[in-house]
Amino acid sequence: MKIEIFSAGILGTNCYFVINEETKETVIVDPGGYNKKMKTYLEQEALKPVAVLLTHGHFDHMMGVPGLREEYEMPVYIYDSEECIVDDPKKNLSATYTNGLTLDHLETVRDGQVLTLAGFRFRVIYTPGHTADGCCYYMEQEKMLFSRDTLFLTSIGRSDLPTGSESTLIRSIKERLLVLPEEVKVFPGHMGATTIGDEKKQNPYIV
Repeated sequence: MKIEIFSAGILGTNCYFVINEETKETVIVDPGGYNKKMKTYLEQEALKPVAVLLTHGHFDHMMGVPGLREEYEMPVYIYDSEECIVDDPKKNLSATYTNGLTLDHLETVRDGQVLTLAGFRFRVIYTPGHTADGCCYYMEQEKMLFSRDTLFLTSIGRSDLPTGSESTLIRSIKERLLVLPEEVKVFPGHMGATTIGDEKKQNPYIV
């Protein structure tokens, strides 16, 4: 497998391409935009996007979905109770930064559900706090976690945005993420990658 990282959208959100190098099938995580660099990479590498995984409903993690849908037919997954944020430009913050964005025809997931996509298994981990709902996606065999705006490198996500809760966010991190093996590599929505072990040792918000 191969992971390619792109800075996408007006807030420079991390967008991840999870690539099966044998089949070229690709899962796209949190496309905050769909820029020329991403488009060119998909075409030059002859990749076959098979799904989009949204960790939560904020606009900077989903602005690329309409553009991708114009070129590829594939499901877009989001945590089921997060749809109310996707459907509300004020709650998803798109009304603040753009003319507003909503998405429809989404596939919903629940805590503990396992999605088999591009030959990989993604387990849904419910992690409320940054928003009222939302989730992380855990690849147990590969020891990789897409941690959305929940856990960052020596930091945590904001909880002062609509539907957020600091106490819930901290509880999600401690009870749902820090119980994973220390060697698990963490790919957050912003900033660089880290590991569960490093965050248990050095993250000032949770140590």
